[in-house]
Amino acid sequence: MPDDIFYMRRALMLAGKGRGAVSPNPMVGCVIVKAGRIIAEGWHKGYGGDHAEVEALKQAGIKAKGSVMYVTLEPCSHWGHTPPCVDAVLAAGIKKVVMAMTDPNRLTNGKSAAKLRDAGIDVVVGVCEADARAMNAPFIKYISTKTPFVVAKTAQTLDGRIATRSGDSKWITSETSRAFARGKRNDFDAILAGIGTVLADDPGLEAPAKAIKKIVLDSKLRIPVNARLFKGAQPGQVIIAVTGKASEARIRRLEKQGVRVILCPEKNGRVDLKALFKALAKMGIASILIEGGAAVIGSALKAGLVDELNVYIAPRIIGDDKARPSVVGLDVMKVSQAKDFQLTAVDRIGLDILLTLKV
Repeated sequence: MPDDIFYMRRALMLAGKGRGAVSPNPMVGCVIVKAGRIIAEGWHKGYGGDHAEVEALKQAGIKAKGSVMYVTLEPCSHWGHTPPCVDAVLAAGIKKVVMAMTDPNRLTNGKSAAKLRDAGIDVVVGVCEADARAMNAPFIKYISTKTPFVVAKTAQTLDGRIATRSGDSKWITSETSRAFARGKRNDFDAILAGIGTVLADDPGLEAPAKAIKKIVLDSKLRIPVNARLFKGAQPGQVIIAVTGKASEARIRRLEKQGVRVILCPEKNGRVDLKALFKALAKMGIASILIEGGAAVIGSALKAGLVDELNVYIAPRIIGDDKARPSVVGLDVMKVSQAKDFQLTAVDRIGLDILLTLKV
């Protein structure tokens, strides 16, 4: 129905207002309509706070009785930080519920839809479902596989280089695209880099609008105690992944400073990324942005852990076979063995081009 699509698109727009603030919960928006008019709206504003349906129902009050609810995700049927939303919907006297998609969380996953139907409420599922799934791709992967959604980002020249042979990389891309890329960090729970990037560039690994988790792969624990990413960090905000090669004394020293150190199995002389990502998911980290370096991105791709690539391409060429490439370590001997991706978007960002690719 055209009206269903109109109101669901409004609900999806509202859901997007929670981007970067609700993880590991999903972004959810809700619109309540009565007699062809929107009487209430809500969205999930922060983890642990009211869900979108409850926000909208509080706004609607007694007017909710006999109305239609449009919600981007099936109302939850289990207790978490808040009571089950499906019970609030039933108590409000809603006559019809239109959902974009069922909840992939096994604790709900169709149970609320069935409960509403059993109570005589008309239920429609699947309106704007593709859009809802795309919006909550990180949540869907996290809740379904118990591993984080991973995006690998690189900024490179037309010939695929991220630095000259001397290591100079400031700056490959324009200030406009660098600012845009920094803003994208707000969408993630954590940002990850290898110790090589930390030693070479001393990045702060900060997001403009939130205290993002900072993860460093450092198998031998070589990170300097005065690294910039430690400055102003909250306890537990910095996470260092090490192997058995790391000094126990250094581990204890960092832990006393509020740094979280995760001892990981070793694979090919490096931190086993699969094991690390499972551990991070158990900590509630549902999405990770990998920002370097080339070997880290290569390892993540080789392990099948990357869901999306963000490639910023500057209109310049270095033209040196010893300049540093954006990805290494895939050991491809034939073109037929190359990693393939689906190009989903091409955007102009300042002087540069941003390619968004799905695995």
